[in-house]
Amino acid sequence: MELIAGKKFKLPVWTALRTMRPGERARFRCDKHVVLYPLVSKSLRNIAAGKDPLEGQRHCCSMQMHEHYSLGYPDLDELQKNPQPLIFDIEVLKVEPRSYQQDPWAMTDEEKLQAVPQIHKEGNELYRQGKVSEAAAKYYDAIACLKNLQMKEQPGSPDWIELDQKITPLLLNYCQCKLQCEEYYEVLDHCSSILNKYEDNVKAYFKRGKAHAAVWNVAEAQADFAKVLALDPSLRPVVSKELRSLEARLREKDAEDKIRFKGIFSQ
Repeated sequence: MELIAGKKFKLPVWTALRTMRPGERARFRCDKHVVLYPLVSKSLRNIAAGKDPLEGQRHCCSMQMHEHYSLGYPDLDELQKNPQPLIFDIEVLKVEPRSYQQDPWAMTDEEKLQAVPQIHKEGNELYRQGKVSEAAAKYYDAIACLKNLQMKEQPGSPDWIELDQKITPLLLNYCQCKLQCEEYYEVLDHCSSILNKYEDNVKAYFKRGKAHAAVWNVAEAQADFAKVLALDPSLRPVVSKELRSLEARLREKDAEDKIRFKGIFSQ
């Protein structure tokens, strides 16, 4: 198991490990916070099995932590149902100095807000390097930080709107990555959510138009591209290129359909 000093440990008793040196061994008895251990243990088991450490937890809240919610391991389910004092027997094998980026869950609200510009910058750099999936993950993390803060504000309030305006460009960058990854329906969902709030967002119309074209929603794609031109006529060359590409794909598809149907009816 690897622990990174400087993070907020999910089990506070582990904080004592910061004072230990390689080769030292210690035993800790934990009477408090034992209710957290089943989830932590499940994460560690997922890591050991090569799975996502948060698998099954992303939609879990404290209200779900009852006897009907299974963690997938009978021993952890039993410990969750009947918490018991825990004893940790830990030996420090080695200590490696390294830098790390604090996980969003471990950040304070102020740290989340301060981290977003750097995460955004890292995403942009990864995108420029052609590492599209990695860039999307960075944009997702930045959005998650802001969404977490936004949930604490009254919808429509000045603070909520300010956060939403910071989320929007990140979400558009995320959509650009998803376009290149050919995950078109996710682009449609996100761009539509943006346009439900900001009807004059040209980038959202353009990206949604491209996604519609990719999944053969021809009328919807043409409508979105027309809206782009109405909002920003200077983009006519770019829009014309997309429309020509769509028309060429339609002609190719029609030709393929004729050959296929000819073969069917000639039998």
